[in-house]
Amino acid sequence: MPATIVELAQIIADEGLSVEWDGPRFEPQHRTEGDVLSLCAHEVAWGRFEQLEAWCVEKKVPFARWSGACGGQWGAERVVFTGEGEPKSYAATEDDTIMISQDTAEKLGSFEAIIAHFDAGDFNPPPLTIKGELVARSAE
Repeated sequence: MPATIVELAQIIADEGLSVEWDGPRFEPQHRTEGDVLSLCAHEVAWGRFEQLEAWCVEKKVPFARWSGACGGQWGAERVVFTGEGEPKSYAATEDDTIMISQDTAEKLGSFEAIIAHFDAGDFNPPPLTIKGELVARSAE
């Protein structure tokens, strides 16, 4: 079994993620082959999964992440990584709707560029396809 599969499962488990809100901690059998792997957690520091996101960027695994705002600390955002370049952050609402300020609209300069900005922020990652079994190492 490729080491990257084991590594991915361990990172997901270490981040305390679940496939449903308030659900049990991720285990490999929670994943459905051919579906987008959707992970969630409450009370996440700075609204990021730093280790998992860094792994995805390194391995060029596309992802999109939304995090709600934390009053006085950070605003709601959607981060998109298409598998190329660097992750890009988009201002969002508490319902994961991409928003732009007047300043951003002026910088984009045209209606077409604004629509392209919204389209880029609405990126949906492809299903996570893994050959072989996804088995996590024991954290103990």
